[in-house]
Amino acid sequence: MILVEELVKHFGAVRAVDGLSFAARPGQVTGFLGPNGAGKTTTLRMLLGLVEPTSGRALIDGRRYADLGNPVERVGAALEATGFHPGRTARDHLRVTCLAAGLPTGRADEALELAGLADAADRRVVGFSLGMRQRLALAAAVLGQPPVLILDEPANGLDPAGIHWLRGFLRHLAGLGCTVLVSSHVLAEVEQTADHVVIVARGKVVRDAPLAELVGEDGGGLLVGTEGPDDAAGLAAALERAGATVRVEGERLRVSGVAAAEVGRAALAAGAVLTELSAGRSGLEKIFLELTMAEFGGTEPAAGDPAVSAEAAS
Repeated sequence: MILVEELVKHFGAVRAVDGLSFAARPGQVTGFLGPNGAGKTTTLRMLLGLVEPTSGRALIDGRRYADLGNPVERVGAALEATGFHPGRTARDHLRVTCLAAGLPTGRADEALELAGLADAADRRVVGFSLGMRQRLALAAAVLGQPPVLILDEPANGLDPAGIHWLRGFLRHLAGLGCTVLVSSHVLAEVEQTADHVVIVARGKVVRDAPLAELVGEDGGGLLVGTEGPDDAAGLAAALERAGATVRVEGERLRVSGVAAAEVGRAALAAGAVLTELSAGRSGLEKIFLELTMAEFGGTEPAAGDPAVSAEAAS
């Protein structure tokens, strides 16, 4: 398990990470989300021993990364699709990595197959697209068959087919019992992939919850439009008698706990005229924006925000 406890990081006068606490558990994909400058990459770097915390703890299996025995077999990480020798082939890059880590070189071909790069194994990295480099970075991350995977923006540069592949890749690893922590800006994809979501803003956790709980088990319920406040009030009362949870929003209702057919029957019985009946799914993007913009006073963080600058510098 990944455990972050009261993690703090200062860059000079800037508090880039401010008392961050969360956990990522085995068998789950945990989405680590936040606007630019929220402290995500700094947190991942502290987990991997690349940045020293000012205070607090970042632990993997109860230990700091530096204290893990043969960490390549405990943790796989891909923070950037860089660091490849342009003259080496994909296979040779992974073989060199295997030799440095004391792994069998046969793992290189296994990882290339898993990352969908088997056909490009003998191509030099200099000719790779950004998406192919991302796949190669992922292949390097799984060379040691680690039970923990930490990824920073792994969908960057992938085309739609590549993003679809990445979703299956992460779900496959979680299905094997791996702990998968993924930082991403592709919220629609996170919504289809993650089991749990941690949202941060200004270095603080603003929400930590299972994805289903965050967006609502019923997908946000139903949006029901009526011809006027009287119709709305009468229909709300009828639906509540039927066991629904109802919130009145002017001439509209937000209803959960009953199916659309029950709303229609209640409207008929109450003599209410419906002008709308649709799924009211709020979606991860809407929730993300509400939570993070509230932290910034209702506006998006500016590019010159100190936390943004600290994050970029790290």
